[in-house]
Amino acid sequence: MDRLRWPIALATVAGLAAAVWAMHRVGFGGLFHAIDRMGWLGFLAFCAASLVLSLILGAAWWASMPGQPLRQMPLFAWARIAREGANDLLPFSQIGGLIVGGRALTRQGLPGPRTYAAMVVDLTTEMASQAAVTLFGVAAIASILIDGDRHHVGPAAWIGVALSIAIAAAFILLQRPLLKLADGLARKMLPDAPIAFDRLHEELTDIYAHKGAVALSFLLNLAGWLYASVLASMALSLIGEPLAFWRIVALESLIFALRGAAFVIPGAIGVQEAGYVLLGPLIGLDPEAAVALSLIKRARDIAIGLPALLVWQALDVRRSAHSVR
Repeated sequence: MDRLRWPIALATVAGLAAAVWAMHRVGFGGLFHAIDRMGWLGFLAFCAASLVLSLILGAAWWASMPGQPLRQMPLFAWARIAREGANDLLPFSQIGGLIVGGRALTRQGLPGPRTYAAMVVDLTTEMASQAAVTLFGVAAIASILIDGDRHHVGPAAWIGVALSIAIAAAFILLQRPLLKLADGLARKMLPDAPIAFDRLHEELTDIYAHKGAVALSFLLNLAGWLYASVLASMALSLIGEPLAFWRIVALESLIFALRGAAFVIPGAIGVQEAGYVLLGPLIGLDPEAAVALSLIKRARDIAIGLPALLVWQALDVRRSAHSVR
């Protein structure tokens, strides 16, 4: 993390500049008027609905750790909220968020090697499911550009659906290549995890032997990506800018891909806003509404992530104090 400090700082400054550019381009007055249409009650409903996404993603992480009782699923959802809060709000890249999420579980008594191995499996299934959704997004955008602004899913989008199904089938069947991918992820993204890599590899091998658990993690992460589009649809409806759901899935899938590519920038700040400005019009979304959606999601991240991080920090300090005694 020390080596990444200056690159992350420079990337963050660039991201902030991109965010200001995006908001200036659509106009601050109209932007805040669009957000105001949602109202506080609408925003609270949006935040409450977003907690369901945390539960889905927590379940995907729980499924990546076969053998854990069902009653521990809320604990994984809590760890996922802390992990995302660190990614979105703290001044370091997503690597730090992974460590925060891992500590949220290990501090509750879960074994370290198994916890971090399950996190790597969850990351792998998340990436594979994102690839499937992104393929649909690219194909849907291509369908719009080829077929024009019509209210149906064109042939190119259906090709994307077929490719997405093929990715899902390959993911469930081809476990050995994915184990190699998980090994690579572990080496690159968890270099400072408090466990030996040989032990982590043993745990990864054991988890990938449970094909049903890995497949369930994939399907839950896929459900998470789709539910995130449901949330975007909800936010757009609340600000008076409804849009066909398949178009929202297309837009959100590409925004998520941009965020993933910009993982070194905390919260992908600026990248998300610029992406909405540039991609929104392609699916028929006004740039003003697109940036409003981005800011609403940012506000949601703060409203949920900040209290979660404060609770996580308090629990971590208390447990550290007990260990010293």
